[in-house]
Amino acid sequence: MSRIGLRPITVPNGVDIVIGEDNHVSVKGPKGSLAASFSPDLSIVRDAGIITVTRPSDAREHRSLHGLTRTLLNNMLVGVTDGFRKNLEISGVGYRAAMDGKDLVLSLGYSHPVRIVAPEGISFALDGLTKVSVSGFDKQLVGEEAARIRRKRPPEPYKGKGIKYEGEVIRRKAGKTGKAK
Repeated sequence: MSRIGLRPITVPNGVDIVIGEDNHVSVKGPKGSLAASFSPDLSIVRDAGIITVTRPSDAREHRSLHGLTRTLLNNMLVGVTDGFRKNLEISGVGYRAAMDGKDLVLSLGYSHPVRIVAPEGISFALDGLTKVSVSGFDKQLVGEEAARIRRKRPPEPYKGKGIKYEGEVIRRKAGKTGKAK
């Protein structure tokens, strides 16, 4: 039994939700609007400000979609009300970030600065020269953009230089040892 799928979702004030045909759900809130289509096998019901997701049977496919659908719906509601944020840390001598309008410009030891254009619905913020914050109302898009930034210079295992997620632990290697005599 899906314990996550059984939890009801409360709809916050100021959020407009429309459950259409074939489980096409659109959510509009203060931060933006999102829309997604879910499996037509499941039943999504809104009743007095509470959304419940139920499955027709205990088949393997229905069990796997039950919790997923509930979580994706909840992420849509949280996104349009509070939004999501991923924090990145840049470490290394000479590695830094700067803003150029809405674009992020990274100096990562290459012969040229790396410019990252913010897609629709994503904004960048800096805290000092080495902390970048990616925020937006779509959780998947925020995660993808943070991963795209991290890919520009992933952390290396010897000195730990590069871009890493906040709180990420980098496994360090010992490096070279002296020649045995």
